[in-house]
Amino acid sequence: MTDLIPVSSALDEETARAEVYGLLAALYYAPPDHELLAQLRVAVTEAPAAGGFLEEPWRQLVGVTRELDDQQVANEYDTLFGGVGKPEIYLFGSHYLSGFLNEKPLAQLRSDLAALGLSRDETMPETEDHIAYLCEVMRYLIAGDDVEVANLTQQQKFFGAHVQTWVPAMCDAISAHPRARFYAALAEFTRAFVSVESQGFDMMA
Repeated sequence: MTDLIPVSSALDEETARAEVYGLLAALYYAPPDHELLAQLRVAVTEAPAAGGFLEEPWRQLVGVTRELDDQQVANEYDTLFGGVGKPEIYLFGSHYLSGFLNEKPLAQLRSDLAALGLSRDETMPETEDHIAYLCEVMRYLIAGDDVEVANLTQQQKFFGAHVQTWVPAMCDAISAHPRARFYAALAEFTRAFVSVESQGFDMMA
């Protein structure tokens, strides 16, 4: 589903999807470290086939990463998502689905995770409806070894219930923030990737 990197087989394509989810999880969970930003700055920006849907938002993300230093990216993360009390922008699904944190959408998510045999690591301070957590779940459903859980049917169900329903609204909020540069580019890439995933799952219906 992703055209970010060359794919020669369905297996390669699934690996690429899992890697994109892993990257999104890392970038939304905390300010990215120097190593991750350094990798982004030297990333290839041309898709293997011209006109790839993700090519331009990926190019924009890499370009912004090259323009900003590590501290600027970290400061932007703290401005948008950190601070004491109410953040400028929420990264939690419940906020977008119900208007409040820790509401029914989170309870339903926990029930669905339990059905998959998954639970939150007690060392993780955020609730399960954090975008980074959901991306990690999708990565597991793509790349996990347990085929009873890690399969396209489970991916489609989880994505439709817990990602597609609110992540575009989060991207809108980030893109509209006047102090967002790196994360505005990340939001546009996220929006494009979610759209590609949605189209792929629609083809399964």
